[in-house]
Amino acid sequence: MNAATMSAGAQAVGIDVGGTSVKGVLLSSDGSLLAAHRLPTPSPDPTGEGVVETVAQVRDALTQDRQLPVGVALPGVVDEDSGMAVYSVNLGWRDVPMLEELTKRLGTEVALSHDVRAGGVAEARTGAAAGRAGVVAFVPVGTGVAAAVLIDGKPLVAGGYAGEIGQLLITHGEFQGQRLEEVASARATALRAGVASAREVASAAARGSAVSQQVWNETITVLADGLAGLSVTVAPTVIVIGGGLALAGRQLIVPLGEELERRLPGLRTPELMPAAHGDAAAAVGAALLGLEQRA
Repeated sequence: MNAATMSAGAQAVGIDVGGTSVKGVLLSSDGSLLAAHRLPTPSPDPTGEGVVETVAQVRDALTQDRQLPVGVALPGVVDEDSGMAVYSVNLGWRDVPMLEELTKRLGTEVALSHDVRAGGVAEARTGAAAGRAGVVAFVPVGTGVAAAVLIDGKPLVAGGYAGEIGQLLITHGEFQGQRLEEVASARATALRAGVASAREVASAAARGSAVSQQVWNETITVLADGLAGLSVTVAPTVIVIGGGLALAGRQLIVPLGEELERRLPGLRTPELMPAAHGDAAAAVGAALLGLEQRA
């Protein structure tokens, strides 16, 4: 299928710049995906030039219609208001004017966002938390851990620093001195158990592996601490869990909910839900933000 054919009925392009790949989607008028395309992320890329060019190549592979809104989600610390990629360890960015560079290269207006906040927009508007008013949080637990907080569908930005729960330092116990994501991310969970994925840890724990059960319980305990802090601060009615850890389904959601409730005596415990959009969430959210900006 060529780009012109794929563009029929298209409404927006959304592109998610990840640590390993740049993922793009073409969104239809009813919110469904018409096409997807991805290329390897150039890294390190301290000037941002390689990423900007790769984003352009992904957009061009999806559509030749230069009138379509484009949204781009970036990793690290992103300040949407100033259009700056403030900081990214993986890509080597520090204070790169990505909105200006993307707008110049793509030749169209661009909606810039943070990858987790864009994923939160997707889950809040067309995903697991669609139709839920008030405060919704999206917490992808994959290579790292972060949170997006949305208030009536609008993401909280705070200069790009809102939701960095994975950076919380553990100050007591066995994991003292480590950050939350160094223990509770899907990657860290798999590493501690000596397997390839967090889903394997969950499966082995369900089969009775003592090592996997211990690792799984540690992850749930530390993650519950982080979610409890988030809950008492912004009081979300729903927390959508995404990333590799969420693939465990009820084996994660049920005990995590119990641990969270135990930490919030007398307070409202948010409902925990698995994400609906999978690894396309940030790209879908970026496309939705592009549509919103154009409206």
